[in-house]
Amino acid sequence: MDIVKFKTNLKCEGCVSKVTPALNHLNGVKEWTVDLKDTDRTLTVTGDGVGEAAVIKALLQNGYKAEKMG
Repeated sequence: MDIVKFKTNLKCEGCVSKVTPALNHLNGVKEWTVDLKDTDRTLTVTGDGVGEAAVIKALLQNGYKAEKMG
């Protein structure tokens, strides 16, 4: 199981709900969460063979940015 973290510019629950359909349909993603209280608005994605580029693209297509952490 892979765990990949991204710094995002998601600001609120409305932002999260906007990207939810895109993230839920990514191949290999089992679970994801966003920590809106963290200054980096960290998106944590758990799954098998999670495609980092696919996650970034999913956010970009919905008007948000993501950058892999670590």
